[in-house]
Order: sequence, then structure tokens, then C-alpha cells
Amino acid sequence: MIFYKAKDYQDLSRKAANIISAQIIMKPDCVLGLATGSSPLGIYKQLIEWYQKGDLDFSQVTTINLDEYKGIGADNPQSYRYYMEHQLFAHVNIDRLRTFLPDGMEQDSKKACEEYNRIIHEHGEIDLQLLGLGRNGHIGFNEPGGAFEKETHCVNLSMSTIEANQRFFESKEKVPKQAYTMGIKNIMQAKRILLIVNGKEKEQILERALNGPITPQVPASILQLHSNVTVIKNIGKQYI
Repeated sequence: MIFYKAKDYQDLSRKAANIISAQIIMKPDCVLGLATGSSPLGIYKQLIEWYQKGDLDFSQVTTINLDEYKGIGADNPQSYRYYMEHQLFAHVNIDRLRTFLPDGMEQDSKKACEEYNRIIHEHGEIDLQLLGLGRNGHIGFNEPGGAFEKETHCVNLSMSTIEANQRFFESKEKVPKQAYTMGIKNIMQAKRILLIVNGKEKEQILERALNGPITPQVPASILQLHSNVTVIKNIGKQYI
């Protein structure tokens, strides 16, 4: 693994954006695995800035997102499709037909997961997968459990995840209780993984993930088995 320590959130964002932009420049038709939440916001802002300066071209890029809430449509401000549209896609020259997220409005979980797995397999290996780290060690929405889920599946969100995401909703009751997420196998098949960790409160779970036993109780611990992982951590100021 390669480790970078960021001095603050802005430094984390810029370091991560540098890695992603290098991937796009080296392979213009690359497949990017993207993440949502608060941690990647600065990354997307920096990528947009470089695009507007003429330094990046997204026209051939394909994006495959990690997850989406079940029961929320793309026009809902809390959906991850809406997030990606407003935080990145609307500001760069990406082809929307090359941007993929699970269908949150598909109530048939088996159908939704099979369709998303088909999309992932159709596009081959993800060149670079961006990941955040949940407070309980989850990556994507792969929550702690008794086994590593291999491919896209419907997950019951843990209470700690619901509480962490509550700030994006009117109340905890409004937070969806289920989501569709890439599985561990999907994530681990990426050629390169970029893990960003923002906030001192995640220092302990990061230590468990990278130096503790490999266990589905800490889903991110599986990254120890990947041959090309870059970790950027900011355990200082986390202002966004």
C-alpha cells in the first residue's frame, strides 16, 4: 500500500484529485468507480476546476458508482444520482450514457442487483475505484457482517450508518433503511483502489482495517489483500 498523510481536508482533496486526473490523462477512456458522501466533495470540486481550465477531458470516461439508496428516485435531492449530477456530471463534459448507478426505484432487489452486475461486467475491470471509509469500517454500503458479500446486493443499513447519514436528511426517520451496493468482489476487481479517510474519529477504524485481522466485521480489512491500494488520510482539520 501507498500512504499519504494530508495536512487538512483541502490537501486530501487535491492529492486524491491529482491521482484521478492522472488516470484520466493516461487513459482517456478509463472506467472510474466513484463514491458519494461528504468526503469526495472537495475532490469533485477540484476536478471540475481543472476541467474548466482545459486540463481534463471527461468525454470518453465511464463512471460506475458504488451504491444507491433503495426507494429513492434520481430526481430526489438525497439520491446519489442527484448528488453525482450536481457535484460533478453537470459541470464537466461527461456523456450521461456512460454514467451508471444502481436503480434505486427498482423494488425487485434481485432484478436490480443482477442488472447492475451485468453493467459492471460489461465494462470490464474498473481502472480506479474511489472509496471512503465508514465509521464502522464499511466500504460502499458493505456493512459489518458474518461474510463478505461478493457482488451487487441489497443491504440493510446499520444504525451507525443511518445515524452518520442523518445529517443529509430532515430526520433519522427519513434516512432509507436499505441500499443497493457493489459487493466486495466487485470492488476488489478494480485495478487500483484509492481510499480517502477524513476525520480524526476514523483513525481507529483505519488502523483496524489496514493492520488488524481480515474479517467481514471490518469490511475494509479486505483491502489488505489488494495489490494496488493508495490511502490518503486527513486526521486533522476536516472542514469541507
